[in-house]
Amino acid sequence: MRQIPGAWRRTAAGAGLVGSDGSIHPTIFAEMSALAARTGAINLGQGFPDEDGPAEVLEAARTAIANGVNQYPPGRGIPDLLAAVAEHQQRFYGLHLDPARQVLVTAGATEALAAALLALLDDPDDEVLVFEPYYDSYAAVVALAGARLVTVPLRWPDFQPDLEELRAAVSDRTRVILVNDPHNPTGAVFGAEVRDEIVRLADRHDAVIVTDEVYEHLVFDEPHVPIATLPGAGERTLTISSGGKTFSTTGWKIGWISGPAPLIDAVLAVKQFLTYVNGSPFQPAMATGLRLGDDFFRGIAGALRAKRDLLGAGLRAAGFDVSTPAGSYFTVVDAAPLGATDAAAFCRALPERAGVVAIPLTAFATSERRADYGTLVRFAACKRVEVLEDAASRLTRLR
Repeated sequence: MRQIPGAWRRTAAGAGLVGSDGSIHPTIFAEMSALAARTGAINLGQGFPDEDGPAEVLEAARTAIANGVNQYPPGRGIPDLLAAVAEHQQRFYGLHLDPARQVLVTAGATEALAAALLALLDDPDDEVLVFEPYYDSYAAVVALAGARLVTVPLRWPDFQPDLEELRAAVSDRTRVILVNDPHNPTGAVFGAEVRDEIVRLADRHDAVIVTDEVYEHLVFDEPHVPIATLPGAGERTLTISSGGKTFSTTGWKIGWISGPAPLIDAVLAVKQFLTYVNGSPFQPAMATGLRLGDDFFRGIAGALRAKRDLLGAGLRAAGFDVSTPAGSYFTVVDAAPLGATDAAAFCRALPERAGVVAIPLTAFATSERRADYGTLVRFAACKRVEVLEDAASRLTRLR
């Protein structure tokens, strides 16, 4: 059979999954999770919790199933979840949203990102600016849409963008500035001057800002500041979040996107032909979660901060140089002090050497910039305390 035609190949290439011989590789997450299963290593690679979320949220899902909430929900999402998202944005950030027009429920943040980019990109000359290293689906969807990925590097150890490089990267061809804050994979939280410059550049070049804020409640120092709250940003910003990280329900895949009604309508025009709808009994459960008290939201940030510190201490004791994250599940380290010259090779050997799995930061970078992250490795702290303690103990073998 001749080579299978279609956009799949450029999508795989955008995600860095095409080998020099044209073969398609599995994602690094699939590879490392399989390695963890085969070796019995502790998996600190993929970012999913190993504990259930709040009992109220889980019980709300059970109740919805028992009460027959098992068929298609409305295309935009059940009204109660739309209202809960609007209430959440008002409660935490002072943003006023019309739940019927300015909020859309999606199959996780990943679908929201895909639908938004596919809706907004329409020309091979369209450019999407992202901060590198980046969550791998960004490059894949930009490639699927047939647009161009433009990156601004984030550098060890603080992973803040250089404002001059940011200005140079944005042009009149920039259709979307895609901002992930708090940032995966680095754990960085962008400073106020970075957020302000993004808004200024988007206004100057008439670009749409799309924000991925799934770690919004997992910040450790200052309160999260959505870009949509900044002067002049609201009219051109689509804000994406989900319940997976906040409520430890990553498998439910309930996300949402909010912003100006015309932009949400554009996203809906694409989204309705992707999943159409999803997760009917999980939507009222997510509404329950968004209405939990302030103690819950403070508590999850405090608990993850303690896990960050526990993991960080173990990594330092093992001999890594550690970049202390300001948010998210993740801690990035430099393995060079342990003799590493290639992060991917180091991670492939780590399960046998120490019984722990991690992810090389090169998996989140373009081929042109992988050398910049050549010895950097990402660990996830979103595991039970006893698991992190065990991992820290195992990592001492590296000394």
